[in-house]
Amino acid sequence: MLLSNPGKPAPEFKVVRAIIHVDMDAFYASVEQRDNPSLRGRPLIVGGHAQRGVVLAASYEVRPFGVRSAMPMARALKLAPEAVVVPPRFSAYAEASEQVFAIFERYTPLVEALSLDEAFLDVTASVSLFGPAAQIARRIRSETAAELNLPASAGIAAVKFVAKIASDLAKPNGQREVRAEDAVAFLAALPLSRLWGVGPKTEERLKRAGLRTIGDVAAQDLTWLEEQLGALGRHILELARGHDPRAVDLGRLDAHGRAGIS
Repeated sequence: MLLSNPGKPAPEFKVVRAIIHVDMDAFYASVEQRDNPSLRGRPLIVGGHAQRGVVLAASYEVRPFGVRSAMPMARALKLAPEAVVVPPRFSAYAEASEQVFAIFERYTPLVEALSLDEAFLDVTASVSLFGPAAQIARRIRSETAAELNLPASAGIAAVKFVAKIASDLAKPNGQREVRAEDAVAFLAALPLSRLWGVGPKTEERLKRAGLRTIGDVAAQDLTWLEEQLGALGRHILELARGHDPRAVDLGRLDAHGRAGIS
């Protein structure tokens, strides 16, 4: 019989979190194309007034023309004069969002709604029931496609920041997993603008100092970054090194996409 050494402390096992970021693809446009088959496969803009409005959603068929969300409608129509324009139907998007979030909640109660079509899911405790996080993400995407006829992309990582970037890079209709030990290498070649908190002015300041990528930030000394950016220096250094301790913050949205509804 083997006896443990009473003088030796038991080893500590650190639980690696499993975070999924799910983002529905061109959500408003996808709902319109689902509900109106004549719009499928066509360059589609969901937007307001042709001169004073903005693009609320752009289908993937219209994006090669340079049309993007939040672009003035007048500019979008110059870029894609043959695009089909439909007015928004917010009640339809809210209904579809409720259905999407109901699928999320099959796998975890820890869901942080970022908008009607985007959320973080903490599935750390769910893997024992449903399998690895990447498998859960595949099931969620499969169910939104089969049951709602809506495409989704997903990023899987140990922290929210990395999961969000992974889902962005997986679009459209894909998913990407970044293991904790690979996070720094995954981030290294990405531009500074990917760092949360780095806007155009901060990016320009870092570039003047010779930094071009997230990897350049990760290699810097904390004291130097704090001298350059104050408290923001520590924040972006932590992100660049794949550290993001923030928990998934529970909350739901109302029909207007406002966060904080419990």
